[in-house]
Amino acid sequence: MITVHHLENSRSQRVLWLLEELGLTYHVKRYARDKKTSLAPPELAAVHPLGKSPVISDGKNVVAETGAIVEYLLDQAGETPLRPAAGTPERLRFTYWLHFAEGSAMPPLVMALVFNRVRTAPMPFFAKPIARGIADKVMGGFVQPNIDRQLAFMEAELQSRPWFAGPDFSAADIMMSFPLEAAASRGGLDAHYPKLTDFLARIHARPAYQRALERGGPYALLD
Repeated sequence: MITVHHLENSRSQRVLWLLEELGLTYHVKRYARDKKTSLAPPELAAVHPLGKSPVISDGKNVVAETGAIVEYLLDQAGETPLRPAAGTPERLRFTYWLHFAEGSAMPPLVMALVFNRVRTAPMPFFAKPIARGIADKVMGGFVQPNIDRQLAFMEAELQSRPWFAGPDFSAADIMMSFPLEAAASRGGLDAHYPKLTDFLARIHARPAYQRALERGGPYALLD
């Protein structure tokens, strides 16, 4: 039995969604974030040494990292339309977007989260202007321009096809959901990017996505 060690409001929501799309049987073990730090609880370290989510266990196998989990689950499912056939242009794009999601899209969004927290973090009154000045300079000079460039690139990619890998929905779209939801929450993804906005609307309407939300519980990135 596949067990998803599911941390609330995290990347592991995509794992639940993929399992629902594949129709695989699985169990969800939920973990709550620390209310003060928002970090994962120490119990997750008993599953994987880094104590992070997502992570799944399947018999003796413990698999961490979202992309690795996606590939593992696709292998378990066998032939599936969620992974294009090998040797096709769609498969090449599928592999690219599968890795782009975490390798390129997420780092600047994580930086945006960190620097926005720096701006609002409690600190001595005399330090606030300095901290905010540094955060604003990094956000305005590096982080947000990088996010904007990536959003423009992704928007252009969806001009010629409805899904990231090609004409059909795939697990690459599942991987891309989290960075795009994060961008809509804190990275500037709005009506200026109609293709990306439409992409989010379409994935959120999928029955398997809705079932995954029911299994995983509240998901703050949708707020």
